[in-house]
Amino acid sequence: MIQLKQLVEYCNALLCSDSFRDYSPNGLQIEGRSEIRKIVTGVTANQALIDAAVAQQADALIVHHGFFWKNESPCITGIKHRRIAALVRNDISLIGYHLPLDA
Repeated sequence: MIQLKQLVEYCNALLCSDSFRDYSPNGLQIEGRSEIRKIVTGVTANQALIDAAVAQQADALIVHHGFFWKNESPCITGIKHRRIAALVRNDISLIGYHLPLDA
């Protein structure tokens, strides 16, 4: 088990996330439970991956393509609302790293 804060700090340091000017936020995007026992990873935080994380009873989801992209509408509606609601309802943290994983 690891604390969410420790996991994010470790990933941020490992990937040097502060050294990238990116199109989306790197690191913790949606906060869930503080104790992490199970992590699911994937490329894009789409509904199928989120559903898989829920089915696996994950505590955190680490992805390459998260949410909140530059020049994207800030409105949380439609598909984005459903995805975020599923994460929040199931207390799953979303952690995303875009350019740091491309490097």
